[in-house]
Amino acid sequence: MEHLKQVGGSSLTDSDIAVERADLARKGIPSTYVPFRNAHFLSIAVSWGEVLGARKIFIGAVAEDSSGYPDCRPEYYEAFNRVIAAGTKPGTQLTIVTPIIHLGKNEIVRRGRELGAPLELTWSCYQSEESACGMCDSCALRLRAFEEAGLTDPIPYAVRPSYRRSKGS
Repeated sequence: MEHLKQVGGSSLTDSDIAVERADLARKGIPSTYVPFRNAHFLSIAVSWGEVLGARKIFIGAVAEDSSGYPDCRPEYYEAFNRVIAAGTKPGTQLTIVTPIIHLGKNEIVRRGRELGAPLELTWSCYQSEESACGMCDSCALRLRAFEEAGLTDPIPYAVRPSYRRSKGS
């Protein structure tokens, strides 16, 4: 969505803002948060869904380990569903469904493996498209999830540090 680059405000859409190194203990919202990004995606999906007569739109938002993004929380999707109900034509019965929002990323990795999902075709890195950097929050969350699931992440990394949680965290 090119217009998000014009909006800016994120290290993922503005090349003048550096992608921060992984800090999984960070309390604030990281520079990689794209302001209201999921609303853009969902608005397009809802418009199309209403035209098609769809009843559900699925999104893979995850509350735990989501880097603190406000648009990955259950209450965000509850509110968005109220907006859909208020802002679509009468008789529209379309809702956003978040089937994995309460799962940990390690549970998602395990479930993906059980289902035979091609995890080698998935990508998370914020900085590279050839070899994952291993240093951004997204790589750190992914690597930790695979470690905790007892699996080796099948994608290539420039560096592959361990991000396993210490006991008690």
